[in-house]
This record gives sequence, structure tokens and C-alpha cells, in this order.
Amino acid sequence: MQADISLSKRLTSSIGKKIVVALTGVFLSLFLIIHLMGNLQLLKNDGGEAFNHYAEFMGHNPLIQFVSKINFAFILGHAFWGIFLAFKNRAARPTLYAVNKPGANSRWASRNMALLGTIIFVFIAVHLSKFWFVFHYGDIPFAEYHDGVTGEFSRIKDYATVVDIGFEQLWIVIFYVASMFALAFHLSHGVQSAFQTLGLNNKEFAPTLRTIGTVFAYGICALFAIIPVLMYLNITL
Repeated sequence: MQADISLSKRLTSSIGKKIVVALTGVFLSLFLIIHLMGNLQLLKNDGGEAFNHYAEFMGHNPLIQFVSKINFAFILGHAFWGIFLAFKNRAARPTLYAVNKPGANSRWASRNMALLGTIIFVFIAVHLSKFWFVFHYGDIPFAEYHDGVTGEFSRIKDYATVVDIGFEQLWIVIFYVASMFALAFHLSHGVQSAFQTLGLNNKEFAPTLRTIGTVFAYGICALFAIIPVLMYLNITL
């Protein structure tokens, strides 16, 4: 019982909350990589077949569905504790940046993690309503495909068409691209902050970890952002 109380106190302490934010952030970063690999299938010139099979598998595999529920919980937990810590830190030093030049003391992203997190949270809400909800509960047409190797036919929901229709709207494309900019800023600081919180950001490796965090953040977000742009312009690979 004492161990449970001790663990509870550690997790709810300021350091514990930072560790929770760091660990959930690492998990969500891995999720972004997997999600990106699936979404890039949308750019294939195959009538949406690759993406439809990917979406069908992700939507009906029990293990994936279990992990997705954990992922939603992590998103909520990461957002809640991240915003809580950001406002708590700001409240603890309300006049600090009025006296000192903020740009000389920290990067813009580190001072605005709560704002960036809020933009990303709004993006997730729009993304869920426009695509996830329709995928699960909308009236989606079916597509039929023929496997040239096995000779088998498959009939699955045409999820790619739903995305196509969504990205025909310019405001959604612009909103997605802007949100990916926010996510890039958030990730660039968040990855480095996670390394530091987990004790991996020593002086010897700090420059390398900073480079890895920056390349990962801007690289993955650029790839996410290019998908709706190319789809809006009807460009396939």
C-alpha cells in the first residue's frame, strides 16, 4: 500500500507529470510514424486501393483497435498535463519575461507549448469529425479489387474517396498545413524536452539529440502537410 501511495505521489508531482508528458510524447511520436506510412498510400496512383486495404486492416484488427484506444487516452493525458504544466510554469514567473528578453532566454516554441498544443488539439478534433467519424459511422461506398496473383476479389469500403472529397475543400487543406506547422514547432521542442526529462540530454550528446529532434519534427510534419496539398492538386506518385 505504501509503495502504491509513493508511486501515486511520484506520478502526480511536478517531475512525475513531466515524465508522463515525456513518455506519452514518445509513444505519440512513434504513432505519427506509423500513421504517416499509412497516409502516404493516398498518393499512390492505384485508385486508392493501397490506402483502403490499410484503413480496412487498421479499422478491424482487434490489437490495433486496442492500441488506438490507448493512443486516444495518451493524447488526452499528454494534452492535459502539458497545458497544465505550461500554465503552472507561466504562473510561477509572471514578470520574468517582462524584465528579460524572452528570445534570449528560450526558444519561441518552448514559451508557447500550451498555444501549440491547443492548436493541435483543435486539429485532432477536426480530423476526427471529418474523417475518423465518417470512416466508422458514415455511409461510405464500396470498392472492388482483383488480386492478379491469387485471382481473388475483395470488396471493401472506399475510404480513399472520403479523404479525396475532404481535401477538395481548400480551407481544410490550408488548415491541415497550418496545423502541421504548429505540430512541427511543438515536436521540435517536445522531443528535445523529452530527452532532457528522461535524463538523456547530457552535454556530449545534446547537439546530436537537438539535430535528431529538429529533423524528425520538421521532416515528418512536412510529409504530412504535403499529402493534402498534392491531393488537392490531383498529383499522384
